[in-house]
Amino acid sequence: MATLSKNYRNFASRIFWDYTVTRMSKKRILFVTQEMGPYTILGEISTMMKSLPKKVQESGYEIRVLMPKFGTINERRHKLHEVVRLSGMNIIVDDDDFPLIIKVASYPGARMQVYFLDNEEFFSRKHVFTDAKGKEFDDNLERMVFFCKGAIETVKKFGWSPDIVSCHGWFTSLIPQYIRTVYQHEPIFEHSKLLYTAFGDEPHITDIEKFTRVAAINDLDTDKLAHYIHEDMIKLERGAILSSDLVIKGTESLEDSTEDAIGDRPTVDFVPMPEAQSEYLDFYSTILTED
Repeated sequence: MATLSKNYRNFASRIFWDYTVTRMSKKRILFVTQEMGPYTILGEISTMMKSLPKKVQESGYEIRVLMPKFGTINERRHKLHEVVRLSGMNIIVDDDDFPLIIKVASYPGARMQVYFLDNEEFFSRKHVFTDAKGKEFDDNLERMVFFCKGAIETVKKFGWSPDIVSCHGWFTSLIPQYIRTVYQHEPIFEHSKLLYTAFGDEPHITDIEKFTRVAAINDLDTDKLAHYIHEDMIKLERGAILSSDLVIKGTESLEDSTEDAIGDRPTVDFVPMPEAQSEYLDFYSTILTED
């Protein structure tokens, strides 16, 4: 019995070591998205994100998914619950403090969790980006800044260092610039590649003074936000691309200013889903192998 016990311990130790090595060697991809099916079904982003993270995880990557907890999301149906250890932070937006609540749900049909960033003032309403008459909310800029900074602070609280930070949609467009500037010395993001997926869906913003004031978190030098200003307009996707290392075209047609911003960055051209999944996986693999 002693020999059997010793052999069993050796076997268990070897299995544990193999598991640990495998876990440590997995590349990590952080998905930050403004929408994701089945929680929010708005357009191309929802369609892409409904299947892409799951496919990436099944291909051997370690992933995290962050998105806003809009009031249109049914918490009971999707079984959301608060993650107390991650909640409790306050996010400053335009000199005001807003509490950040983190919720989580298991993604249907997958061993994958989705984290939701919530705030009653910004996200409790029953519409996403426009009111019942189709008018853009006046505080969409503040909501975006809250979400972008909150997403970065949440990853810091995870203590989880991503190899790729993959941002989807204009609501995530400030994240690449914030990581490049405000969080440039943060060890969590020291080796992260910044990937922006453009969908050509950004809102109409003309108030440059308000943008530079509200988006300048943590005393960020407003000159650092110049990427987002083009021909007296705020071009969120252009700024996100100029702040990123990598680009995916999530739609067939982008504005000329957005196309020009891509330059010689490694890029995946538009491919319809689900065929795009293999293209993206090859892209991730190539980029991560180069490291």
